[in-house]
Amino acid sequence: MTARTHEIEQFPETLAVVRLAPGAEIPEWAESSSIFSITATGDETSLVCAARSVPTKSVHRGPLTAFAVKGPLDLDLVGVLHGLLGPLVEEEVSVLTLSTYDTDWILVARDDAERVAEAWRRQGHTVAPAVPSRKKKS
Repeated sequence: MTARTHEIEQFPETLAVVRLAPGAEIPEWAESSSIFSITATGDETSLVCAARSVPTKSVHRGPLTAFAVKGPLDLDLVGVLHGLLGPLVEEEVSVLTLSTYDTDWILVARDDAERVAEAWRRQGHTVAPAVPSRKKKS
């Protein structure tokens, strides 16, 4: 497989991943930011949200920095995450990944963000600050 290079956007917000009980309602304190994700299984409900309002007593990890592969990506593309996560394994960086219809997101501890960006640049990827979306909210 030929190695692809990608444009990667680094988002400025500080995020957290929060563990809630199975079937939990989304709390009022949960705020959206560049990415706001709700994932529910039979065992848990997890949120990725802005860290600023997460109660300290909640079960959570953070602060996190989000990176997104500039998309939209073709859903038939193979190996995007494999190519991006390999350098992070070598750097011994823990990650949380999420995928949307258009792209893949990689969240890392805020303290590791610059090291991650540099590891990707060494692999030929472009890492730049995210440009705020200009899409109108309905």
